[in-house]
Amino acid sequence: MSNLPLLIANPAAQGGRAGRRWPLLAERLRASTFDFELAMTSGPGDATRLARAAVRGHRPLVVAGGGDGTINEVVNGFFEDGVRIESPTRFGILPLGTGGDFRRSVGIPADPILAAAALARGEPRRLDLGRAWFAGPDGPTSRHFLNVADVGIGGEVAVRVASSSGLPRGELTFLLASIRTLLTWRNKPLHIVIDGEPIDLVCQQVVVANGQYYGGGMRIAPQARVDDGLLDVIVVGDVNLWENLRGLRRIRSGTHLVGLTPRIFHTRARRIEVSSPVEVKVDLDGEPIGCLPAVFEIEPGALSLAQSAVSPRSGNAAGRIGSN
Repeated sequence: MSNLPLLIANPAAQGGRAGRRWPLLAERLRASTFDFELAMTSGPGDATRLARAAVRGHRPLVVAGGGDGTINEVVNGFFEDGVRIESPTRFGILPLGTGGDFRRSVGIPADPILAAAALARGEPRRLDLGRAWFAGPDGPTSRHFLNVADVGIGGEVAVRVASSSGLPRGELTFLLASIRTLLTWRNKPLHIVIDGEPIDLVCQQVVVANGQYYGGGMRIAPQARVDDGLLDVIVVGDVNLWENLRGLRRIRSGTHLVGLTPRIFHTRARRIEVSSPVEVKVDLDGEPIGCLPAVFEIEPGALSLAQSAVSPRSGNAAGRIGSN
């Protein structure tokens, strides 16, 4: 097997624009001295299959080229039946998607050329991963997540976004889907167990976060760290439509955890169990994957990211370049 990095690219990212832009981008990447072997995905599950083969073959670096959904698929390719494949393979990110929520948490530039440069000079960093057990379409199953798991209204929003065929999954798409879902949403009775402590509540959602951002740039878990061995848990209780609409701006800026109301609380944990007597949807890294009951656990240092972070100023500059 080649010793070149394997870049697994999703041509459907950015509503298909990533595929149309790819020839020019590949030329620019190679001109920047980032050489690679390319594998294009053609449908769901392809990125996991391609990554798993590369990890088994001890490829030194596997790079996810796409948005958060592609990143999730590639990460799951480092595991088989939930167990990390014995391999020195490291993980990297080349942002080609619109949302880019996880790359914000780890300081990876939005511009693919700058992200490739960060790969070239990066010193490996250990990342925590979440693992979720849940009720999938074909029965109980499990899956890893790198960024955020969401129970409740977030799962409904993810379904709505996924059905928005041809639209890029950016901030506006998530915002519109959130507002439309809020108009018909009814909060659900949940039984939540956080590190052994049970709580019964009527809830809008339970967010289990490894990274800080979700929904195309909303800073839902501003205190989350990807290497602290813990998951941040934000429980939003029986809030109403007005409280939701008023809180959207605060969530976007990450100030919603300041002066918490009795109906919103934040904690950190290693294991979270959630169940309900009614159907409640679950999403992982923005992708709808199934329903409750679900269990979420942290796996500290489970993945090696071969990519250096950038300063906030550099990250902002990268965002501007990437939007041109």
